[in-house]
Amino acid sequence: MPPKIDDCFIRPANEDDVDALFHICLMTADAGADASALYSNPRLPGYVWAVPYLKFAPDFAFVLAKDERVIGYVVGTPDTASFDEALDRNWWPLVRREIAGLTPSVAKDADVLERIANPHSGTSGLETTYPAHLHINILPEAQSGGWGRLMVETMLNKLSGHGVPAVHLGVSPANERAKGFYRHLGFEELSHNDHLAFVMKLDRPAV
Repeated sequence: MPPKIDDCFIRPANEDDVDALFHICLMTADAGADASALYSNPRLPGYVWAVPYLKFAPDFAFVLAKDERVIGYVVGTPDTASFDEALDRNWWPLVRREIAGLTPSVAKDADVLERIANPHSGTSGLETTYPAHLHINILPEAQSGGWGRLMVETMLNKLSGHGVPAVHLGVSPANERAKGFYRHLGFEELSHNDHLAFVMKLDRPAV
């Protein structure tokens, strides 16, 4: 694990971090910015892009903590297809019960409700060549301090050690900062089915 710097450190995520993952996902869901005004239920983005990874791929979930407070996370899965099968059986039925009766009322509700009704993780169509995928989000107070790189390194090393051949991640086309970040880390940009993804082969040491 990376060292502790300025009271921040990376550690494996655990069940006590669920609420923090929901919160951080909401605070970064608008192309890296606060999306509180875009969802009528503050848990909607976390249901899709954060918490299921902790629940169903816990060995591939890490958080950035400052003292006792979680201020970032990186989550992923080594096998997108198997992960989706597990979620179909054990996650999405639960989520659908929790949001039963919710109708779209603000900007992003409909997008996530459609995703929950017809779910897929990662970027559809890439799971054969790039079977793993990941998500990373860090609160603004800890951005631009090198922690994003360390967190991605932690995940790539974990995936590589698990024998995963390649990984992908999706990025909002509007998030120029994120695109530059992933290019700098050595990811390759790939447009696929009208989605923007970044991909990396892991048949070499992680960044």
